[in-house]
Amino acid sequence: MPAAPTVDVWFYLVAAAAGYLLGSIPFGLVLTRLAGGTDPRRIGSGNIGATNVLRTGSRPLAAATLVLDAGKGAAAALLLALMDGTSGLIAGFFAVVGHNFPLWLKFKGGKGVATTLGLLLAVAWPAGLLSCATWLAVAALFRYSSLAALVALVLSPLFMSWVAVGPPVYMAAALALLAVIRHQANIQRLIGGEEPKIGAEKAE
Repeated sequence: MPAAPTVDVWFYLVAAAAGYLLGSIPFGLVLTRLAGGTDPRRIGSGNIGATNVLRTGSRPLAAATLVLDAGKGAAAALLLALMDGTSGLIAGFFAVVGHNFPLWLKFKGGKGVATTLGLLLAVAWPAGLLSCATWLAVAALFRYSSLAALVALVLSPLFMSWVAVGPPVYMAAALALLAVIRHQANIQRLIGGEEPKIGAEKAE
C-alpha cells in the first residue's frame, strides 16, 4: 500500500491553489470596467496587463494595474510563506501562472511580467530591484517593453543567485523560461523588426 501523502504535500497543494486563484484576479480588466473604459482585450496585444491597459489611454489605470499585478505576486509569496518558505515560493510561482492563464478568462491572461517582478521583490528584494532596474534601463534605451521584460527576467536567476541558493534560484529560472515561452510572438517580431515601441498604438 502506498504511503499517505505527508502534511507538507498538502501544504504545497494548498499553496499552489491559493497562489493560482490570487494570481488569476484580472486587475487590468476589473479596473477598466469599473472606470467605464475600453476593455484591454479588445485593443493592442489583447492582454490584460499594465502595458496594454496603458493603450486604453489611461495612465492612472495602467499604473494601478502595474501595482496590483505586482502586488498579487508578492502577496501570494509572503502570505503562504507563513506556512513555510517553500509554500511561499510555490504560491508565488502559481500566482504568475494564474495571471498568465486565468480560469475565468478561458486561460487567456497576460504575460506575467509585473507579477513576476513583484514576486522577485518579495522573495529577495535585491534581486527584485536589480530585475526592475534592468527592465527600466532596457526600456529607456531601446523603447521595447517586451525586450525589457525578456532581458530582466532572463537575468533574474543570475541576480537571485547572488543573494540566495537553491529553490529561489530555481523558481526564478522557471519563471524566466515561462516568460520566454509567453513572449514567443514578441521575439519573432523583434527579430523581424516589426515589434512596436513603447507608446505605439499597434499590438505589442
